[in-house]
Amino acid sequence: MGNTAGIDDHPSPAKDPSRPVNTKSTTPLGTGEAAVAGRLSTLDRFLPLWIIAAMAAGLLLGRFVPGLDTALDAVKIGSVSLPIAIGLLVMMYPVLAKVRYNETGRIVSDRRLLITSLVMNWLLAPAFMFALAWIFVPDLPEYRTGLIIVGLARCIAMVMIWNDLACGDREAAAVLVFINSVFQVIAFGALGWFYLQVLPGWLGLPTTAADFSFWSITASVLVFLGIPLVAGFLTRTVGEKAKGRDWYEGRFLPKLGPWALYGLLFTIVLLFALQGGTITSRPLDVVRIAVPLLVYFVVAFGAGMLIGRALGLGYARTTTLAFTAAGNNFELAIAVAIGTFGVASGQALAGVVGPLIEVPVLVALVYVALWARRRFFVHQPTDTSRHPSPSRSA
Repeated sequence: MGNTAGIDDHPSPAKDPSRPVNTKSTTPLGTGEAAVAGRLSTLDRFLPLWIIAAMAAGLLLGRFVPGLDTALDAVKIGSVSLPIAIGLLVMMYPVLAKVRYNETGRIVSDRRLLITSLVMNWLLAPAFMFALAWIFVPDLPEYRTGLIIVGLARCIAMVMIWNDLACGDREAAAVLVFINSVFQVIAFGALGWFYLQVLPGWLGLPTTAADFSFWSITASVLVFLGIPLVAGFLTRTVGEKAKGRDWYEGRFLPKLGPWALYGLLFTIVLLFALQGGTITSRPLDVVRIAVPLLVYFVVAFGAGMLIGRALGLGYARTTTLAFTAAGNNFELAIAVAIGTFGVASGQALAGVVGPLIEVPVLVALVYVALWARRRFFVHQPTDTSRHPSPSRSA
């Protein structure tokens, strides 16, 4: 992400022709990391601060600017505010323009990664969120339903940012996000029916009626993944064909990369401005929703890291597996909650609290992943040609 999320620091078997051919080493991955950190710009070093500041700015705007939430929500793409949709597209496009699409074949052939990701995202994660919702808010059916919806909405957007920051496998992230998007269209409605009506009935618990729109889910996937994915693919294909990979990765991507950060911060400000009044006026409700979300993100990420390491996936793919398991598609969860239960519903509030907790927690987990790389993946071969200075990287 240019000066930030575009840190092109993940180990990969593929060599970068734009860098000198040298060098696979088996030295610890932490070697030289202090030198890399020393080259980070102020923007890089204080990324969590900028994200927290964006969240605070959004909350204050939503709380103290009358009618701002109505204005932001006046124009929509599907069920999502148009300004937020624009921010998400700006955030996603540079990250997907960095993906080396000709290398995704090696990811598709890795059955351990694909099967493990599918099991974690579509079997374990929804079941875990269902359990947490019933454990932490059994007396609040609206919040419980909202949390379950968040657990069903698998991440197809921001996970690319967290994966890049943590030096995960970018091509693997693109493939797993694409698979999640397909399953989201196919399985979201059926899983919603199962976890809100069938499973509670089997367990003797109260059920919740919900009618999810197939078309709204499809539109969300097509807009928030399809548009930037096609744009990123075409940009790389045309750019490399016209100028070569040296120019594309050495000159074009460093100029494009920072826009992912701008889009991320813009989206965070608008998202929290849209619901700032609700969040700040119901702090105790926010805390009750936040606790199971915090447990969910930390446990899902930790499980992904442990499982990936046990399977021998290597740091980059293990990190990608962990973030795709922990992340959620908050824009879809919010859109479904609002479309089904209304903008002022408890379900919608639970959806909005999702990114309030997810953003700072997953930023913190980026640093946890980088620490784990030094501590638990020290003997993994490293292609040093893929480790440019972050301050100049795409």
